[in-house]
Amino acid sequence: MKIVIATQKSWNIRNANEYKRKSPEGTVYILTNERELTADTLGAIQPEYVFFPHWSSIIPPEIYENYKCIVFHMTDLPFGRGGSPLQNLIARGCTDTMISAIRVERGIDTGAVYLKEPLSLIGSAEEIYLRASEIIFCKMIPYIIKNKPMATAQVGEITAFSRRTPEMSELSPSMTIAQIFDYIRMLDAEGYPKAFIKFGEHTLRFSRAKRTYGGIIADVEIVDNTRGDSAGND
Repeated sequence: MKIVIATQKSWNIRNANEYKRKSPEGTVYILTNERELTADTLGAIQPEYVFFPHWSSIIPPEIYENYKCIVFHMTDLPFGRGGSPLQNLIARGCTDTMISAIRVERGIDTGAVYLKEPLSLIGSAEEIYLRASEIIFCKMIPYIIKNKPMATAQVGEITAFSRRTPEMSELSPSMTIAQIFDYIRMLDAEGYPKAFIKFGEHTLRFSRAKRTYGGIIADVEIVDNTRGDSAGND
């Protein structure tokens, strides 16, 4: 059986390469940017599955209409359809979630579900993403390949999430200590804008937060706004 793994984050790329190393030669193909994900590429491979762990780019119809494409979404669908699932979950006070493996279709996160696995939301965003990646590559992908489960329609009340913008990462004076801690940790990962505050002509960006008795210890990066630097993109 040939499969394609399309992923863009470093932790998933590492796990994809490890998965490929342990698989028979010529069965696993890894794509790491949207330019590689073309009908011609997949036509030459003819994969049985195309897996998308943490894929942020649009998947063209000619891909998901002709191949069995499975995306992994970090909510208990249909709760939490949409962008920035991890950040939206933590901002809502959630401490755990499910990773939903779903069939890709036209609607955003509306596809039928192959399986779900529980995921703790304790720790920094990067720690959570690493944990999710281990679950996807060590449990979910092997299970799908071995058992070829049938996908079933999503059931339950639909709750939609909106993709967060960099401006939404600013800490507010009205936040509690717990909320500040959650904002710092939920944005502390590769490719995400750090939680920040504006301080005159400077921006203070926070990472590596740890709770203490009555407070927080965190790393801070101080950026000079007059040099044209910004908070980044989500």
